[in-house]
Amino acid sequence: MKFMDYLKESKEGKNVHLEHLEDNVLNGGVSGAREAIDFLRSLRNMLAGHAGSKMNVTTKWDGAPAIFVGTNPENGKFFVGTKSVFAKNAKLNYTDEDIDENHPSEGLNKKLKLALAFLPKLNIKGVLQGDMMFSKGDIEKETIAGEEYIIFQPNTIVYAVPAKSKLAQAMMAAQVGVVFHTSYSGKTLETMKASYNIDIGRLSTTKDVWFRDASFTDASGSVTFTEEETATITSILSNAGRVFQTIPALTLNRIAASDVFLTQIKTFNNTKVREGKKIADTRIHTQELINWVEAKLNKEVLAAKKEDTKQKRIKEKNEVMRFYRSNAIQLKMIFDLMNLIVDAKLMIIRKLETIKSIGTFVRTDDGFRITAPEGFVAVDHLGKALKLVDRLEFSRQNFNAQKAWDK
Repeated sequence: MKFMDYLKESKEGKNVHLEHLEDNVLNGGVSGAREAIDFLRSLRNMLAGHAGSKMNVTTKWDGAPAIFVGTNPENGKFFVGTKSVFAKNAKLNYTDEDIDENHPSEGLNKKLKLALAFLPKLNIKGVLQGDMMFSKGDIEKETIAGEEYIIFQPNTIVYAVPAKSKLAQAMMAAQVGVVFHTSYSGKTLETMKASYNIDIGRLSTTKDVWFRDASFTDASGSVTFTEEETATITSILSNAGRVFQTIPALTLNRIAASDVFLTQIKTFNNTKVREGKKIADTRIHTQELINWVEAKLNKEVLAAKKEDTKQKRIKEKNEVMRFYRSNAIQLKMIFDLMNLIVDAKLMIIRKLETIKSIGTFVRTDDGFRITAPEGFVAVDHLGKALKLVDRLEFSRQNFNAQKAWDK
């Protein structure tokens, strides 16, 4: 199986965001919950060695910033940019002066100028999206556990490559390093559609640019569940299916259809991620959510300066709190389901983490600590993609990490 990097599309067909597997329960309602369970079953089948499993998995590289490079089909000019290239007021950078105007912040400005200077040498057809891993001056030499490495830290994770390897030599010689994961085609930027079956073999090579795609070494045959592990994850997924059947469809779909409920629940859950806390008791978590939402809405009521605004907010608050209080039992079951999905997801992540091509670390006060890669992306046979990330490990670090490139 060839593993191709695949990111979730927006409605416009642009690669803008990738959702956590368990959050699909909230984002997609009944269909989203069923989809998450089916994803995990397919991944279980793949890692259990079942033939015909229609699921791809790719590694996620923790690069930054995200860049878009290629030729604007509307004028034939080469450009570089960030995700704003698809905005209504698109920020396309054809020259250094454009970068100074659109991206004056020091770190991003410097990296985009290097991209503009050296990426044209790749002779990119169309538009590619990727993550910058390093630029000249970012790479350092470091001794870790008695071994000599070159290291670079584009975002949260520190990547380490044996200093005497050919890979390290290529990186040291390069002006910029990029991992590409998405290509775009179309007659205009507005109508461009994403394709994740990217072929970097068509790009020209140059010592000034180290690049690769986000492909992941084939795990089949070398990363497989034991019979005991297969039985364990099968039991977890069976429990998830039973819990799913007990949750009223109306509650699941109402959350998915409401930006208010969806944002509140996901925001509250992320406060726990930032604190590194697992949802251990879903009953307590539900009550804490209700209290948190009420406190937040009370502040908005108190902040109202006009009486009519205040009364409007009170009415909205009462409607929101009525939903939460009348659906407390259902919310608990939703969190039970999400916990089971996380348990199965972590079994899959731990197994996939056993294959690593480049060392990954996080900085500590006394040096470096080995960590897992950022995570993985699962893609089903219909092209739907969701990310597999240990949120209590990587997402917590990512929430609290300083992005050195965004000065």
